[in-house]
Amino acid sequence: MGIGNGKLISSKIIDDKKEWVWQVENPINLYNIAPVIGNFVGFSDTYNGLNGKLSLQYFVLKQNLEKAKMQFTQVPGMLDAMEHWFGPYPFYKDSYKLVETPFLGMEHQSNIAYGNGFKNGYLGQDLSETGIGNLFDFIIIHESGHEWFGNNITAKNPEHMWIHEAFTTYSETLYVEQCFGKEYADDYVIGQRARVVNDGPMLGKSGSNEEGSGDMYFKGANMIHSIRTVLDDDKLFRKILQGMNAEFWHSTVTTQQILDYWDKQSNKPVSSIFSLYLNSNDVPTLEYYSKDEILNYRIPGASDSLYYPMKISNGIVIEPTGSWKQIKFSGKYPLFFNSKYYVIPKEVTN
Repeated sequence: MGIGNGKLISSKIIDDKKEWVWQVENPINLYNIAPVIGNFVGFSDTYNGLNGKLSLQYFVLKQNLEKAKMQFTQVPGMLDAMEHWFGPYPFYKDSYKLVETPFLGMEHQSNIAYGNGFKNGYLGQDLSETGIGNLFDFIIIHESGHEWFGNNITAKNPEHMWIHEAFTTYSETLYVEQCFGKEYADDYVIGQRARVVNDGPMLGKSGSNEEGSGDMYFKGANMIHSIRTVLDDDKLFRKILQGMNAEFWHSTVTTQQILDYWDKQSNKPVSSIFSLYLNSNDVPTLEYYSKDEILNYRIPGASDSLYYPMKISNGIVIEPTGSWKQIKFSGKYPLFFNSKYYVIPKEVTN
């Protein structure tokens, strides 16, 4: 069989050769156009989503049919979670499709490549090293998340690729939260930090037309988790995620457009938090020391216009920038720092 993006329009035999015609009605990125040829068998389902009935189609090698029927039952729950947080699946007219491939996976629009061996995790491995990553099939969740971030909202050029990968990697956390609870979700995204290598900025160099660091996956997801923690308002956070997919529906964007949107919709300068992570090689360090019941603190290298309020011990809120700041503190050590903020606390001497 020849499987393509979109929906099957016709199949016929011409001069002893078989022909399949597939049609895509929605805009599509060129790198997403990917026909797959194999000795496939197919099965289908229907998902009742926010925009009506969505056709679900699956094509796998004959010998894997029963395994696929079991593993792909994760798809409706995935769609429930993604539509809850991001809004309607962006390609109802073109269906949702998983097709078995000899490689791990790829977010081909309405024709997602699947090669994860019909098992949970990332080829059976939990990338968070918490055990939580083995509760779901990484490729189904991650590559499907790209239908919203990558295929619906597309980076204008590779410099802005973090938009695809940070939000899609965070979609795994949101899926975990919907299916297994917030505590599991927090543990999962924090567990991913062990894979951050800090080898360069996540944002590509301006004018280079090249991607930034691969940290855009795990560091990027924790950046978003930190911003969510700062906002401390999940209704607003969800509204912004859904609004992004509506505002930039089937369009290309730059980093600045995304940052401007978050500032406007949150009514807070959270773009400064994005910039702190996107433009640095390192995870921010929160330096602090106490003297005469005064807590001194800063994030070295950060802008003095950084907006990054953090709740610490005794309900105190600190607002670190690149310069030393002070706040009255008579509590006991060690200080409590919420691990949801992706910063490294470091006590220093005066």
